[in-house]
Amino acid sequence: MLDKKSFVRTSLPWLIIGLVLMFVFTAPELFAQDDGGTGGDSTEEVAEAPPTLWTKIKQGGWAMWPLAVLSICMITLAVYNFMQLTRGKFIPPALQQNVLANMMDVRVRSAIEASAADPSYLGRMLASSLPFVDATDPETLGREKVEDAIADFSVKENPSYMSWVGYFSVIAQASPMIGLLGTVSGMIKAFDLLGATGGANPAKMAAAIGEALMTTATGLVVALPCLFFFYFFKNRFAVLVNSAHETAAQAMEAAIATVNADQQLAKVPEGISEG
Repeated sequence: MLDKKSFVRTSLPWLIIGLVLMFVFTAPELFAQDDGGTGGDSTEEVAEAPPTLWTKIKQGGWAMWPLAVLSICMITLAVYNFMQLTRGKFIPPALQQNVLANMMDVRVRSAIEASAADPSYLGRMLASSLPFVDATDPETLGREKVEDAIADFSVKENPSYMSWVGYFSVIAQASPMIGLLGTVSGMIKAFDLLGATGGANPAKMAAAIGEALMTTATGLVVALPCLFFFYFFKNRFAVLVNSAHETAAQAMEAAIATVNADQQLAKVPEGISEG
């Protein structure tokens, strides 16, 4: 059951990316058909109109296509991480209260059953760690074994979440480099035109220089939000994981306190006169 949910969680971003890419690559043809439907009398009006965003994107040349793919990946990853890194999927309040109540009454088996029935991060973590509670050790209830099981769970589970967050760093580093490569390509075209025409065709030179500037700007536009998303989701994931660990620690402390309640009362000093 958990493997199936893990597979769905892993394949969902690629499905979203595929759908968005299919739309992006078919959209220009639809736009072209709409533009072709205008009459011939409007040629002068179109020529005098300011360049549209699509015109500027086409001006960027070949480098705009990989940058477009990276921008789509960035948006898809942002949506996916916003959906996955939520408190409801990590620490559901109902499960948290149920586990704490059961552990306070030292009903470990009930806490394990409630955790195993919940697919959240906290549920899976407690379902794999609470079975190590040692009833033969009333002082600690095997806290070290439980903490080791929690650590092992985090080592195995956390990379599957952080891998999707880490892709933001990859995009943030790759997009400026692609933009720089497009800039170099555009400047090479500009200097080739300058050498071939001696500056007699400024329109073509301006187009080549525009390609260089457009790719640089686009690379930065894609990279800057990726840096923000990387640190935002990284910190958000760390806070959620720490909250889950704190809940597990509180559950163990509640159970230990209940088991040792009589011993704590026995340690109260006697012989104090009440005045």
